[in-house]
Amino acid sequence: MDRLLHDACARVGLSSQGAHLLRDGENQVYSLPGRVVVRINKPGQGQAAAREVFLGRWLNDNNVRSVRPLDVVQPVTVSDHPVTFWRELPPHQAGTPRQVARALKQLHALPVPDELLGHRVAPFVRLRERITDAGWIADADRTWLFEHLDELETQWTGRSAGLPDAVIHGDAWAGNVVEVEGQGVTLMDLERCSVGPPEWDLASTACRVTSFGTLSAEIYAEYCAEYGRDVTQWSGFELFRDIRELRVTCYAAFVAQKQTGLRDDAQSRVDSLRGRRGPRPWSWRPIE
Repeated sequence: MDRLLHDACARVGLSSQGAHLLRDGENQVYSLPGRVVVRINKPGQGQAAAREVFLGRWLNDNNVRSVRPLDVVQPVTVSDHPVTFWRELPPHQAGTPRQVARALKQLHALPVPDELLGHRVAPFVRLRERITDAGWIADADRTWLFEHLDELETQWTGRSAGLPDAVIHGDAWAGNVVEVEGQGVTLMDLERCSVGPPEWDLASTACRVTSFGTLSAEIYAEYCAEYGRDVTQWSGFELFRDIRELRVTCYAAFVAQKQTGLRDDAQSRVDSLRGRRGPRPWSWRPIE
């Protein structure tokens, strides 16, 4: 990976000397001296990487603050890995629910650009693979998770109509909508940004109240007042809630495959979905 990083940086006139690994997950993320962040994507993700670069520029051009791509021709491809370059954010902290709502309201009001019209929200991406890869899960639980996924996919095709489709963030939790020192609220992690129902974004915060027990009703009311809509009162919310719950569960199960100390937390999520831990909210502990 060091050679790949070196070659990618050289392609855009940068040096990889002094690079520091920030994250080694599905993608590798490095920081460079000079406040540059390098993201090395998985092979075959060239279109997705190019879309993120476009979105970073387009959002900022339309007065929605987001992470900014470096002003170079990108992505570059090295050994089939698309590589992108970004300005490192100054010190920042997770946004408040009110700030998240305000940022989403601004985002959802933007006209959908032609470059994004062919990219629809994909709520089930990677879920089947994550269930399969979590080999520690009991066979009966794995079978149930696959059946639950099948059922939700069927319901999604006939889901209730809501607000008109818009540009949505796709993963709009407080860690991805941050308050940057001296700059204000900024969107991060544009990987899931697409065209789809705004309710998909709104459900992220709503689930913190209804499912996870990590947000008070009073603060959620402020969130709804800021955006102008309470998604929990919409007829399609339960489907969106159930999909969000399954996504969080599958992620936990995937992470726990290697981090065995997290398996009890991941199993508690499976047990909750299967009705073994009583009614919502379940007060799940966050898994990073």
